[in-house]
Amino acid sequence: MRVGSGPVSGDTAADALYIHRMPKTPFVVAEYVRWGDIDLAGIICYGAYIRFYELAETEIFRACGLPFRDMFERYDIWLPRKVMHTEFYRPARLDDRLQVATYFSRVGESSLTINFDVLDADGASLHAAAYQVLVCVWRQSFAKVPLPAAVVEAVGRYMMDSDTARAAVRGLDPVRARSSS
Repeated sequence: MRVGSGPVSGDTAADALYIHRMPKTPFVVAEYVRWGDIDLAGIICYGAYIRFYELAETEIFRACGLPFRDMFERYDIWLPRKVMHTEFYRPARLDDRLQVATYFSRVGESSLTINFDVLDADGASLHAAAYQVLVCVWRQSFAKVPLPAAVVEAVGRYMMDSDTARAAVRGLDPVRARSSS
């Protein structure tokens, strides 16, 4: 069964209903903390997290069927950052394998918010949490424009709040996880 990559049965109404009922999960990539990521204290440098976010962002758009080169050329847009916010919770060290759970928490008329939760390999500990606001602009003028409808539809698969995303990574029932926190 193919999920999220096109029709499941060929009946688009039934497929939409089926996909809507599927539990939401964030897109997850795994990456090691590398030598160039650490500082003199032997922990990941705050700026190195941007490399993790960039990797995760590129891959979530690819998973949505929107590889950057194709999306930017097809719609003649860019998605520059208006906001970058990160909170740090626990240091990571050289050769730690981290998971970056990525999801969208808001889609507006001309902007979207992408979230990144950086967790250890088993998803038990949160190292950092971030969000970025991306604004849709024309490539030539950088004038703000509405997000293409196809982009809005494609990212919908990964729309969720942080409680749902974190519970999914940890393998918990999101409703139960919210009530116990």
